[in-house]
Amino acid sequence: MHRTYSMRQSRAPTASQVENPPPPMSSTKSNRWLGKGGFGHAFRKNAAGAFGPDLARKLSQLVKMEKNVMRSMELVARERMEVAQQLSIWGEAADEDVSDVTDKLGVLIYEIGELEDMFVDRYDQYRVTIKSIRNIEASVQPSRDRKQKITDEIAKLKYKDPNSPRIVVLEQELVRAEAESLVAEAQLSNITREKVKAAFQYQFDALREHCEKVAIVAGYGKHLLDLIDDAPVTPGETRPAYDGYEASKAIIQDCEDALSNWVSSKAVVKSNMSQRSRTLSQRHRDNASKNRDGVDLSSQDQPMTGDRDSWLPADQHPGYEEDVDDVESTVDVEQRGREEAREPIAA
Repeated sequence: MHRTYSMRQSRAPTASQVENPPPPMSSTKSNRWLGKGGFGHAFRKNAAGAFGPDLARKLSQLVKMEKNVMRSMELVARERMEVAQQLSIWGEAADEDVSDVTDKLGVLIYEIGELEDMFVDRYDQYRVTIKSIRNIEASVQPSRDRKQKITDEIAKLKYKDPNSPRIVVLEQELVRAEAESLVAEAQLSNITREKVKAAFQYQFDALREHCEKVAIVAGYGKHLLDLIDDAPVTPGETRPAYDGYEASKAIIQDCEDALSNWVSSKAVVKSNMSQRSRTLSQRHRDNASKNRDGVDLSSQDQPMTGDRDSWLPADQHPGYEEDVDDVESTVDVEQRGREEAREPIAA
């Protein structure tokens, strides 16, 4: 019988691909000059943390480690496809029901391999976004180094030659360097927050889509298993003729339709927070919003009414006389003090 290992030979874009177009092919699927094995993994991981600016070394190592993860996932995807083909080849010599079901199971397992291959492409969006933070960190490092170098020169001059005129020049340069560094650090802080949220949004969206689709495939795989007659037979007894070819094809078609129509808005698994988590998260957002907007002092000033009859002259306010006497006594004391200060000191 005709055997196929993929449901994607003539498939139109899925609903999720229309809603969220697939990214370009992962950068890890080419330029494999270091090989596919453990040597390349270890070299990339260790080399990333040994070179480059100090500020960017830790993130450089993370980026390289993620590249190793992606290479491993690519290997798993390829080997899963090979396993699917071998399963189908093995089942050819079995009874009709086992042969048909293993063929269709090979189709589903091959589909999981292709889903893993597509997951690598989406996972690379996360890695590239994290990589952009590393590049920003590397660009900020020179401003930090310049500021530290000027500070060290000033300290050295103050120790060797405290009266050196170059100290004043270096202090002016330090002020400019600190201003430049302040701008760079603020940009780094802003971009880091933005990119971290975007990067892990890519990763979690990709994980959610991949896991839900794999769960769909697993569910239809279990439906296929129901077509195998596992009732024990006695020696010499023959099993009933297998009539599940149309059913197995229909299950494969249903699986393909389910994968094609899946969109993130219809995801089955929902992450519902507890009431405590929602309350604490909302409190944090409210506090952050207040900090951004500043403190509102408008309620401290009572608005003036337009009724001029409600106004009173200053001398008609209660306690006005007492306040005037206090002011006048204060003025007298201050005036007397100034006159005493102007009197010549007796010889």
